[in-house]
Amino acid sequence: MIPLQAEALNISFKPLGAAIVFLMMASFLVIGYLFKVADTEGMWVAGRGIGNIENGMAIGSNWMSAASYLGLAGLVALAGFYGLAFIIGWTTGYFVLLIFLAAQMRRFGKYTAPDFVGDRFNSPTARALAAFTTLLIAYVYSVGQARGMGLVGQYVFGLDIIPMIVVMMAITVGYLAISGMMGATKNMAVQYVILILAFLVGVFAVGWTSRGMVLPQIQYGAMIDELARQFSEPFTEGGSSYYLWIATAFSLIFGTCGLPHVLVRFYTVESERTARWSTVWGLFFIMLLYWSAPAMAALGVDLFAAVNSITPEAVYSGSSAMSGAEGDVIVVLAAQFAALPQWLVGFVAAGAMAAAIATTAGLFITASSAVAHDIYTELVNPDASQRQQVLIGRATIVGIGALVTVTAFNPPALIGELVAYAFSLAGIVLFPMFFLGLWWENTNRQGALAGMSIGLFIWITSIINSVLPKYIGFLAEAAGGSTNAIVPVYAQFVPPIGAALVGTPVVFVVTIVVSLATEEPPAKTKKMVRQCHSPEPMGQQQTAEDVVSTDGGQTPADD
Repeated sequence: MIPLQAEALNISFKPLGAAIVFLMMASFLVIGYLFKVADTEGMWVAGRGIGNIENGMAIGSNWMSAASYLGLAGLVALAGFYGLAFIIGWTTGYFVLLIFLAAQMRRFGKYTAPDFVGDRFNSPTARALAAFTTLLIAYVYSVGQARGMGLVGQYVFGLDIIPMIVVMMAITVGYLAISGMMGATKNMAVQYVILILAFLVGVFAVGWTSRGMVLPQIQYGAMIDELARQFSEPFTEGGSSYYLWIATAFSLIFGTCGLPHVLVRFYTVESERTARWSTVWGLFFIMLLYWSAPAMAALGVDLFAAVNSITPEAVYSGSSAMSGAEGDVIVVLAAQFAALPQWLVGFVAAGAMAAAIATTAGLFITASSAVAHDIYTELVNPDASQRQQVLIGRATIVGIGALVTVTAFNPPALIGELVAYAFSLAGIVLFPMFFLGLWWENTNRQGALAGMSIGLFIWITSIINSVLPKYIGFLAEAAGGSTNAIVPVYAQFVPPIGAALVGTPVVFVVTIVVSLATEEPPAKTKKMVRQCHSPEPMGQQQTAEDVVSTDGGQTPADD
């Protein structure tokens, strides 16, 4: 674990900041209780009654995790030009979602991402693979969020990071286990307002106080020449390569389109039109923060150098260089270094907490539905009652919360990098299944199973090759050191953070070739795919399967 440096970050109990965070966390628990659910419809898809602006706000807060609020500015601050790959990847993915997946997913109309895979490809095994992948994504992604909560809690309450991670995760797990998707969605709208106000107020206040900037999102460009080469120039010595930049951006774009906790937002709305408009609103709400993150990074690097009386180059090397932990909280550091009022610094920190909790909520709900609905009900006990499903879902939230909490004590990478591992997995395994499943009716069970199996193999071997040597002794020995990869060439071309550049095309090809070489899917499945593209409106609770089953075998898209 990389501890925060006390001389850089003022780790002490801050009464105003602590009060703000306490009131915010208490409000989340109250909202979760007021909108608590007892049935599966409310637990996992919020009754399919969420409007486009509210869902757009939920998309924004569900999306803008600690990796966006804290980690994105930290990546730009520490890695400069390479950090822009994250901004480009995480925004471009929503355009792909808007055009190719949002409305079609809503028309298919299931509860979960594994639900779609299992029913579209008529395969319990495919459902199980998708559920396993969903759990992996939720676990890896949530570790970064837990770490972010701990770092901010450490700053506000002045305690060690480990008890802060435990306390913050306990509160998050508590309100989720009570509320389900309905309460989580209501909380996400509140959390978005908190996090976006905190970030924008922070960046405007820091820009004005330190540099007299009125619009720092634009004016920070004048600072670029004053900062170190590592911040502004692409592919500097010791930095990222051109290939890694492209691989990272590619993985983040298509990983966005494969994330179960993002796709499930389209199941919570009343129609496909609402799904499209909520994506547009979500992209707008996300843009507000992403437009500001590079400015906060530049201001943070400049202030870090000034406060420590070092040159901009020394920010990146030497005894006073910025650590990874300090980069991860550069947003809060910048507010502190700009000598903003304590309550305002506390508000900025509270925004980071809201961002981390909102994303953790979405991830844990998708994990619980994968276990309770896709594994327990669909594969183990088809006669499970709604009460049993909800109980299994809540137990899953508690279990994965405990595992994430322990892992966050000693994470393998920066917050933004941890999250990118999950994107890489989603882009390799799930995105090809969603895209081909909705746009090529001849994709069949055999093709899906082959593609998903190959995708999981590529991602898992990448993690074993490059990440696990840090933790497992015999792998470190095989790699010649804990910081090395076992097979350097494989790490170069299939890095965990950008494995989708190789993995996703391979999965597409394997899925298509195997589907062509084997029997076509049933006629009913093809009609369900066509129904996903039909211009005819559907009822709020209706699915493509409902339409195909009740129209005598003819769908509007058959014409």
